[in-house]
Amino acid sequence: MPALDFEPRDHVDLGESLDILDIARGVKLAGTRNYILKNEGVLLELAVLRLALDLMVERGFSPMIVPHLVKEEAMTGTGYFPLGREQAYAVEKDELFLIGTSEVSVTSFHMGEILDEKDLPRHYCGYSFCFRREAGTYGKDTRGLYRIHQFQKVEQVSVCVADEEVSVREHALLLGNAEALLQRLELPYRVVNVCSGDLGQGQVRKNDLETWMPSRGAYGETHSCSTFHDFQARRLGLRYRDADGQVRFCHTLNNTVAASPRILIPILELNQQADGSVVIPKALRPYMGGMERIGP
Repeated sequence: MPALDFEPRDHVDLGESLDILDIARGVKLAGTRNYILKNEGVLLELAVLRLALDLMVERGFSPMIVPHLVKEEAMTGTGYFPLGREQAYAVEKDELFLIGTSEVSVTSFHMGEILDEKDLPRHYCGYSFCFRREAGTYGKDTRGLYRIHQFQKVEQVSVCVADEEVSVREHALLLGNAEALLQRLELPYRVVNVCSGDLGQGQVRKNDLETWMPSRGAYGETHSCSTFHDFQARRLGLRYRDADGQVRFCHTLNNTVAASPRILIPILELNQQADGSVVIPKALRPYMGGMERIGP
């Protein structure tokens, strides 16, 4: 961890003093757990997301901008319904739902299709806004940007053959991509092996990446890498024809590449200076016109 010889400020105080964050007006406009990014805060968020997209394109993933509103079949197929229905915003008149992650749209991209084994694995990265009601979290993580209703995310998805060895390799690939982003941002992090009792519906393997957040005095989750085997594929009718002509269900996996504004918490807090400015990580400067720091 970087050693600071001054009393550090949390990302809320930093953001307000730098005029890049306005939580009070976000709450005025849209209620609790809302915020407004402005000025260099906007540029910083977009720089992180663009770095994430470029990283994934470098690594052979196909970028996608996906629908934010989807049908119930996509939410059910990916396992977010019925157990997570209370977390989703519903547009009842049109029978559509706002996604909480582009995993829903990207994994459902081949819903009802039969792919060829020779075309697998398919590697995608989806960019989207994400919306979560955060039902049941009253009084939890109420300060700042850690748990909010609207955010942006780049998500990576793998669709592969139904083979455990292949799934293990794909899981390591997705996890390594997320680690590469944190390393480029020079952020301290740790990899958590999630125990079986904490696995979500359909998950057979899961790692969280947690990044150090000084204001929390702890590591906070910034990425979650999950293997589902054929759980999602069966619900989505996502299949492939193997070399023997047999039709089988695919395996699916996903992991965050970058989710903002949560990732801005360690970026701001760990790069703050005694004069109240924040040094921009070197990897983000090309996306911000060469800007090296955000000053008060």
